[in-house]
Amino acid sequence: MARRSAQTLAAPGAEADRARSRQIGVLGALWPYMRPYLGLIVAALLALVFTSTVSLILPLAVRRVVDSFRDGQTQLLDQYFLAALGIAGLLALGTGLRYALVTKLGERVVADLRKAVFDRVIGMSPEFFEQIMTGEVLSRITTDTTLIQSVLGSSVSIALRNMLLFLGGMVLMLLTSAKLTGLVLLIVPAVVVPILVLGRRLRKVSRENQDWIAASSGNASEALGAVQTVQAFTNEAASRARFGEMTETSYQVSQRRIVTRALLTVIVIFLVFTGIVGVLWIGARDVRAGMMSDGMLVQFVIYAVLVAGSVAALSEIWSELQRAAGATERLVELLNAEDKVQDPATPRTLPQPARGEIAFEGVTFRYPARPETAALSDISLHIRPGETVAFVGPSGAGKTTIIQLALRFYDPDQGRVTLDGIDLRDMARDDFRRAVALVPQDPVIFADSARENIRFGRPEATDAEVEAAAMAAAAHEFIAALPQGYDSYVGERGVMLSGGQKQRIAIARAILRDAPVLLLDEATSALDAESERAVQLAVDELSQSRTTLIVAHRLATVKKADRIVVMEAGHIVAIGTHEELVAQGGLYARLARLQFTDGATPV
Repeated sequence: MARRSAQTLAAPGAEADRARSRQIGVLGALWPYMRPYLGLIVAALLALVFTSTVSLILPLAVRRVVDSFRDGQTQLLDQYFLAALGIAGLLALGTGLRYALVTKLGERVVADLRKAVFDRVIGMSPEFFEQIMTGEVLSRITTDTTLIQSVLGSSVSIALRNMLLFLGGMVLMLLTSAKLTGLVLLIVPAVVVPILVLGRRLRKVSRENQDWIAASSGNASEALGAVQTVQAFTNEAASRARFGEMTETSYQVSQRRIVTRALLTVIVIFLVFTGIVGVLWIGARDVRAGMMSDGMLVQFVIYAVLVAGSVAALSEIWSELQRAAGATERLVELLNAEDKVQDPATPRTLPQPARGEIAFEGVTFRYPARPETAALSDISLHIRPGETVAFVGPSGAGKTTIIQLALRFYDPDQGRVTLDGIDLRDMARDDFRRAVALVPQDPVIFADSARENIRFGRPEATDAEVEAAAMAAAAHEFIAALPQGYDSYVGERGVMLSGGQKQRIAIARAILRDAPVLLLDEATSALDAESERAVQLAVDELSQSRTTLIVAHRLATVKKADRIVVMEAGHIVAIGTHEELVAQGGLYARLARLQFTDGATPV
């Protein structure tokens, strides 16, 4: 499933563009991240040209040495060897400088690219994550960028160096012997054809290989993220089997890639060096006939070897560039992924201080994953500033959807949601969300200390304010009892805390935010009776000065709400106080009887 998601991430109608992008040219998408470091690029190119030039000068010194033996000019032999040694030293220094510059460039560009992808993804609406698994996104940020780093920090430099050696070597071969160079050029078509034919196949297989790696990463992330549930239902074997199957598939695809690349390398190297042997045979005959000197032949041989080595290296680097093109394409998909929830070009500003007046005006909404079913149908509701409104009803009634639309995680299909009279779609999301504090149904705890988890609600808060919020949420006592108190590490996703403790930290975080709008989505669902009572008192006091929307199954937590909205199948079926709704009968009265009279489990 992750693999299908990866392949359908691009916007509808972009298939033709995607097909064209499966070329080396897609690497051009990296240029915006390279342009800020133009000086570094120029310095690296200069070092590259310098080392290539020195490499091409070396055969000239070798020719002088060989011809000096033939001509008996032994008095110049020491000078020629010293010159060759000096050239080798320059080559070493230039190569080291080139390596340092291109490696720095690769690291810098990839770091910027990773940040750009993360910055883009972290702001995407929930609909985006319905299409692609989080583990696959992480695979693209890590595996794909690592591949691009290898190419920018090594392969591109080597490719350019070999191109310079190839071009320079060909020119100097021509100047050394036009006849032998002409024979060498006859080999070129035989080398180019397999590169083009097998290169297309290699590109396709490389992309498939990267897709399967991402799919297995997504599967592993999902299983490890729910490891306790997997173990509780004894599904370890099934999880191992799924991950093993994906990994083996990835391995099989990689074998096809390796075989294709190896075949390409074998063909190219065999054709190149077979041609060189033939050319040298003819050159040896010319030396014997006195048409060229021994030194000229040796010089030509060295240039021919440089040219042949360059072609062989380019054939190998070509496959690396193919893989990098596939990785770049996948990252570009993330950067260009369409998000239906967009900030306006010229956003309106929420008046300060925000009053917290919320209105749903004729709102109809369907989740993108379930377009055939309306989660909300023609909902109209006005919530006054400072009012506490509770939403109750059976599961699937649309209560949590109200919270998600109030945060503009989604946009309604019809109607609008306003805050202080302004349509949420007319404001920047960061602007109006600063006026909102959320306690979600599943509390999110980060792998950090208890103090920093609470401070997440308001990063500039002091330690005293953090502890005051914890006291208000009935969390101070258990936090103080931890080994390092507020500085205790609570583990990934709060694994070291109980469900109720995690919920209280999430409530403390919302209290610390001190926003004019408070959204509570089953905020006390994981608390025991004593903790729930303490938190409820804190919530009651907190909600007196702010607009509060409460989603609850336990009716005992909403009895004091100014109004209770009863929902069923996406519709509002009743509105009133607890006493009014009980007197009216209907759905709320039935739920009240179940919870307060029969003592049944909350709906």
